[in-house]
Amino acid sequence: PAPPHRPAPQVPTRWIRPLEVGQSHVVGKEVTVTLLDSNHCPGSVMFLFEGAFGTILYTGDFRYASTMQGEPALQGRYIDRLYLDNTHCHPHRPLPSRQHATHQAACLIRAHPQHHVVIGVYSLGKETLLVDLALEFRTWVVVSPWRLEQMRLLELPDVFTAEEGAGWIRAVDVAEIRSDTLVSWNMLHPTIAIIPTGRPVKVTHPNIHPIPYSDHSSFSELCEFVKWLKPCSVIPIVRGSMCQAYFKKYLRSDPQALPDLRMPKPVKESGQQQSKRKGQQPMCVLERAACSSAPRGVVYESPEKYTEKSEDFMGVKVPQQNYCESASCSKEGCACCHAGKEKGKAERSGEEPGEARAASAVSRAPLSDEYFLNGFAEQYLLTPLNVLKQNSSLKFHKAVEDFFRRGEAS
Repeated sequence: PAPPHRPAPQVPTRWIRPLEVGQSHVVGKEVTVTLLDSNHCPGSVMFLFEGAFGTILYTGDFRYASTMQGEPALQGRYIDRLYLDNTHCHPHRPLPSRQHATHQAACLIRAHPQHHVVIGVYSLGKETLLVDLALEFRTWVVVSPWRLEQMRLLELPDVFTAEEGAGWIRAVDVAEIRSDTLVSWNMLHPTIAIIPTGRPVKVTHPNIHPIPYSDHSSFSELCEFVKWLKPCSVIPIVRGSMCQAYFKKYLRSDPQALPDLRMPKPVKESGQQQSKRKGQQPMCVLERAACSSAPRGVVYESPEKYTEKSEDFMGVKVPQQNYCESASCSKEGCACCHAGKEKGKAERSGEEPGEARAASAVSRAPLSDEYFLNGFAEQYLLTPLNVLKQNSSLKFHKAVEDFFRRGEAS
């Protein structure tokens, strides 16, 4: 059976637009996005954003290769912000190339000619290793029926089968590689297990062999990539590993002047407008933007965390600032300040803040309805920096739904 998966995000289809890899696409009226192969698992891409906010490259999970320097979209490109996959940003923990790691796995298999081989993999990734070993030893790789269907959808070479006993190399979910399963497998036939990963692994059986094979860039590859790209700034995307100091010497010393990304403060209301607004309930998301916390960039947990528990990441604590600059705000009754106080109470009680945070500072003044109608979707849906601010994704989702409803009503 298929291993348990987290439910897929329910994204409304009207927000989904298929994009071709390697081609530049204009989204909206002022933002250009280009998808680039990230050399990670099948289908993974990097995002190159260009607009009034500058030029941003978001690598996502990627494994740098020197061939990326021949990518036309990156030739001579001035990168203002580089969001970098820093999974293996550890100078004292070297990681070989995937080709060399594949060779190590092949040598290990040859050293056990009478053994069956079980390879622990995730739901997606390491397919190239399985194909290379199948071709090297001229054997089928036995997989579960659901994984076989996935391999066919990925249009991989025909080296996989769901027929038990058809081949002596088998791919299973990495969670199955345990001491008790090795004992049971060896009762049927001598078996070794290989775990291809770049992370430290606790070995619980002498026949379990970690191989330093990773779909993430090594430290030396990250340095080579940043040195070649010469961005103005590097922002790590894996929480708990702030590695900017390693790349400081490779950054541009003449950063390009960027426009102010903060949202404009509203024009001061007349006395009549203020009187009319008294007694009205504040708008749920936009009116509470005045109590923004100090954002520090979009972060997410490495997917390998959920299957390999040997290395824990420490969360990044963001200092909170609860204040309001609105000219019409009173200290006692302001919904913005009230929201900030409630948020502070939640954090002191041990609740975690949202995982995604905006990457650059925004104005802490409320927005007018006119700005919402004309600029909200363009600035917040299409710009990867000023996305969620201090609000949760559910609140943001509701705000965008309100925006579309207003558009349809008009």
